[in-house]
Amino acid sequence: MCGIAGVMDLKGRRPVDASLLESMRDSMNARGPDECGSYRREGIGLAHRRLSIIDISTGQQPLTTSNGTTTITFNGEIYNYREVRGELEGMGQVFRTNSDTEVILNAWVVWGERCVDRLRGMFAFAIWDEPNESLFLARDRLGIKPLHYSTTSDGFLVFGSEIKALSLFPGVDLSIHASSVEDYFTFGYVPDPKTIYSGIHKLEPGHTLLVLRGKKPLLQQYWDVSPVTDCPNSDTDVQEELLERLTEAVGIRMMAEVPLGAFLSGGVDSSTIVALMSGLSEEPVNTCSIGFSDPAFDESSRASLVAKHFGTNHHTKKVSQDDSSGIDMMAGVYDEPFADDSALPTLTVCELARKHVTVTLSGDGADEVLAGYRRQRLHINEQRVRSLVPHNLRARIFGPLGRAFPKADWAPRQLRAKTTLQALAVDSVTAYLTTVARTSHESRSRLFSSELKSRLNGYNSIDLFRHHAERAPSSDPLDLIQYLDIKTSLVGDILTKVDRASMRHSLEVRVPFLDHEVVNWCFGLAPRHRLSGGVGKRALRGAMNSILPDEILRSPKMGFSVPLASWTRVAMQERAKATLQGDRLRDSGLFDANRLDQILAEHVSRRVDHSSLVWSLMIFDDFLKCSQEAKPA
Repeated sequence: MCGIAGVMDLKGRRPVDASLLESMRDSMNARGPDECGSYRREGIGLAHRRLSIIDISTGQQPLTTSNGTTTITFNGEIYNYREVRGELEGMGQVFRTNSDTEVILNAWVVWGERCVDRLRGMFAFAIWDEPNESLFLARDRLGIKPLHYSTTSDGFLVFGSEIKALSLFPGVDLSIHASSVEDYFTFGYVPDPKTIYSGIHKLEPGHTLLVLRGKKPLLQQYWDVSPVTDCPNSDTDVQEELLERLTEAVGIRMMAEVPLGAFLSGGVDSSTIVALMSGLSEEPVNTCSIGFSDPAFDESSRASLVAKHFGTNHHTKKVSQDDSSGIDMMAGVYDEPFADDSALPTLTVCELARKHVTVTLSGDGADEVLAGYRRQRLHINEQRVRSLVPHNLRARIFGPLGRAFPKADWAPRQLRAKTTLQALAVDSVTAYLTTVARTSHESRSRLFSSELKSRLNGYNSIDLFRHHAERAPSSDPLDLIQYLDIKTSLVGDILTKVDRASMRHSLEVRVPFLDHEVVNWCFGLAPRHRLSGGVGKRALRGAMNSILPDEILRSPKMGFSVPLASWTRVAMQERAKATLQGDRLRDSGLFDANRLDQILAEHVSRRVDHSSLVWSLMIFDDFLKCSQEAKPA
C-alpha cells in the first residue's frame, strides 16, 4: 500500500518544481515508509511513497516502460495480476519485474482506458502517456483506495492519495465548500465526490479521469453495481455458492511477502474471514482485537472464543471506554471533518495490528452487501407500512403524530426507531436519509448562519440521496437502500475511516466482502437471502452455521461504539464548552452564535441529548484549527 501524488501542466510544459513535488509526496510518509521515488519531465511530475508488500526487491515506483514512453504511480493491490500478466505475455508484452504495478502499466499499453475492466482489486493510480500527452487517473470500483484531484486557476492539475498533499500546491482553492458543510453535519463525513474544500474533489469509485493537454478533463464511470442474473434460489445452493465465492475472495487476498493477519471483533463478519483464512493457511492466523473496560461495549470475549476455536495467534489490547485522547490526531489523519467516533478505536486496533503484521484482512462491507444493519431492517418494516397507505394520507396521519410523539414510546417495538413516525410520512428515499442522518434538516437549519444558508441556495443533503437513487439497479426497497449505503456511507465513512487509520500506522487492510464479483453476485440474490424475518445477512449465517460457534452466529451486532453522551458531558465537558463558546466556530461565519449557546446549555443541563451534534462541532472546530495552522504564513 502506498501514497501517490502528481502535477500536470494543462496548458503547456512548464517545469514542475522538484522540491514541491517531493513535499507533496513526503506529506504522506506514513502511507509508504519503505521507499520513495519521483518522475519529472516537461510539464509533468509523478511521485510515490511505498509500503512494500509484493515484489519487494524490484517493485519500485514510479515505474516506466522500457521504451521510456509511459509511467505509472500506483496505490493498491491487484489480486488477479498473474492471470492478467499471462494474457499480456501471450500478446507479446515483456515484463522486467514481478509486480502488479507493471501489469497495470502494460495493460494500459494494450487496452488503454479499458485496462480497468481487467483489474480485480483495490487501486488508485495515475499513468502518464508521453506520446499522447495524456494523464489517466483511475479509482477502484468500490472506493477502497482514495484519490483526490484539483485544477488551479493558472492551469495545473494536481492529484494525491490524501488532501494534505494537494493543499501544499499553490493556487488550490482551500475555501470551505458550503454544501460540504451541510453534508458533513448530515452524515458525519463529506461524501464523494466533494471534499470540505471548494477546489479539491474526490475521484468517485468506479470512475476514471482522462486529461489530455490543452483539452477539458474527461470524467467517466466504468463500473456500477450490476446484479448477477443467474443466482441460485434455494437456501442450500445460495449458502454453498456464497461460501465458495467468499473463500476464493479471501484466498486471493492472502498473497503477500510480509506478515499477514486479520482483524477479529467477535462479530459474524470478521469471524467469517478468520474462519476462511484458517482453512486456507497451514500456519495459525494472526488475529488482533481490542476490548473495552465497560462490559456494555466490550466483545473481546467473543473474539477470544473465535481465536481459540480456530487456534489463531491472538493479540488483544484493553482500552478505557473513557479514553478520548485520540481526538487530537483526528484532523491530521482525516484532513477534513470526520465525525465517526469509531475512528478512535479503529486507530487503536490498527496500531496494535501493525506491531505484528503488515497486511490484515477485514470483515468490512458485509453489512452493506448482505444487509446486516439494524437501520436496514427498520426501514424495510417502515416500508411495508408506507406501501399500504397512500403518500398524501400518510403525510396527514404520521406527520402530526411524529411531531406530537417524537420518541414514539407507545408504538409497537418494531416501529419505535428514531423519528419512525416522521419517516412514515415521507417517501422511501427521504425516510432512509432521516434514518441515517446524524442531525435533522430542522436542526441543521437552526445551527447554520444566515450567510451559510444563503450560500447553500436551497441545497439539502437529500439531493445526494436522490441523485444515487435515480441510478439504482433495482427499485426493490432493500436493493435501493443497500445501493445508497454503498454509494455514500460505505465509501465516505467506513472505507475512509479504515484507510486513513490503517495508513496512519503503515498497515494495509484488505476487504474480501467488497470483491466486486462478490458484490454483484450478492445483489443478484433474492432479497430474502439477505434479509428475512428480521434477520440480516441470512445467507451468510446459513453458510457459516456449521463453521462458526453458535454463540457468534446468535450474538447481536455491537460495533465500535463509544459513549459520546458521557464524553461530551463529563470527560470532555470543558473541551465541549470551550469549543462551542470559542471564537473559531463563531468567526467562521458558518454558524448561528445564539444557537451554539442554546445547544451547549441544553446538553450540559441534560434537557436534550445533543451529544452527536456537539461531537460533530468539536471535530469541525479541530479541523478549522488544523487547517489554519497548516496555511503558510
